[in-house]
Amino acid sequence: MTAGRVEPVPETLLAKIVKAYDIRGICPDELEAATARAIGFAFAEWSGAARVVLGRDMRPSGLELSESFADGVQMAGADVIDLGLASTDMLYFASGHLDMPGAMLTASHNPAEYNGIKLCGPGAAPVGADSGLAEIAQRAASGAVVADVRGRRIRRDLLDTFADHVRSFVDIEHMVPLRVVADTANGMGGHVVPTVFGPLPFEVELLYGELDGTFPNHPADPIRPENLVDLSERVLATGADVGLAFDGDADRVFLVDEQGRATSGSLFTALVAQAMLRRHGSGPILHNLICSRAVPEAIAEAGGQPVRTRVGHSYIKAEMARTGAVFGGEHSGHYYFAGNYRADSGLIAALIALETLSSAGMPLSELLAPLDRYASSGEINTRVADVDEVLRRTAARFAGFAQDWLDGLTVDGGDWWFNLRPSNTEPLLRLNLEARDADAVTQHVSEISALLA
Repeated sequence: MTAGRVEPVPETLLAKIVKAYDIRGICPDELEAATARAIGFAFAEWSGAARVVLGRDMRPSGLELSESFADGVQMAGADVIDLGLASTDMLYFASGHLDMPGAMLTASHNPAEYNGIKLCGPGAAPVGADSGLAEIAQRAASGAVVADVRGRRIRRDLLDTFADHVRSFVDIEHMVPLRVVADTANGMGGHVVPTVFGPLPFEVELLYGELDGTFPNHPADPIRPENLVDLSERVLATGADVGLAFDGDADRVFLVDEQGRATSGSLFTALVAQAMLRRHGSGPILHNLICSRAVPEAIAEAGGQPVRTRVGHSYIKAEMARTGAVFGGEHSGHYYFAGNYRADSGLIAALIALETLSSAGMPLSELLAPLDRYASSGEINTRVADVDEVLRRTAARFAGFAQDWLDGLTVDGGDWWFNLRPSNTEPLLRLNLEARDADAVTQHVSEISALLA
């Protein structure tokens, strides 16, 4: 950076770190201070806002990157409302509550050497490749002359306000004492969970609650079963009613029942969807297309109208606005609420699940049993030489079955189905398959894998 100018970021570098929904890379090789400064400047100019709200997670590189990003915003003449340490859903809340664009410095569930930047417009509006992120990257690649007037840096603590907002989604008076183990994986859950849960009638044990972006105990990626082993063991050892597994920036959460068994994001989506329909009455509820068939079935059984969407927060938020849906869920553990500026929040979903469990009069395993109807493959990633060719070959192989291309290829085989979806960043195909039982899953996965070889 020279005096009075933000230096351009090489386009080859931006091509590596700008993803479909955010910016992410290894620090400092791919994402370092000068790049964060240029992106901060570009974001402030693109948004045209007078103020930008900023948060960061606990990663070792986060402080320097957030300082540089804030510097870029200020160089563009905009003020920075600095939350300091925050979860991603707290940043989205702040963007909605303050009605200003926001930036969160986090790499979510990625390993410690990564960091990234999640951006949103005022009211937590999504900013992705097709909704501003590509233009922001172009601006960062161009460099710029700084504004004559430098913006201010204003520190603001919204943790208590955010906690009040999260609790507003449930009726605290109807909650009963429950024993809860929350594995925050040394991530931002350790910062927000104690404040949110403090006034509630739960006995909460934090597992790995110390903020440590080196993740000394296990990766902060709860969709992987091996990262739930410690939580499952602790639930069984303490006789807890439920376990909560948060990811690194605490915007996703998964459930572990009292028997130590992990619950998929699909079952969690179905549980919360039915609770939201009981509270708000009939209406549309969104689910992405890799959710279990149990999800639209549960929505319809509770009087709702299931709406199938593409994978990804920008698509779900846009569809929520279009349909007026009060809730939407993804198999990956993201849960979106209209009353939360259509943004996702693992904490809100967790409290709704605990409220449901409080009134159910049965263990979580029994509460979920009617929703656990099918066997699934989980997501299987395969590297292929030519993504488009493999998709065409697979579509031709199953030409006699119902198909759609809403997001990749989905094939409906009657009592089984699969979705084969390209990665946004790598030559990978992601297979999700569901059938009546495990044997059928194994059979069909083998059949499709042969096509991918």
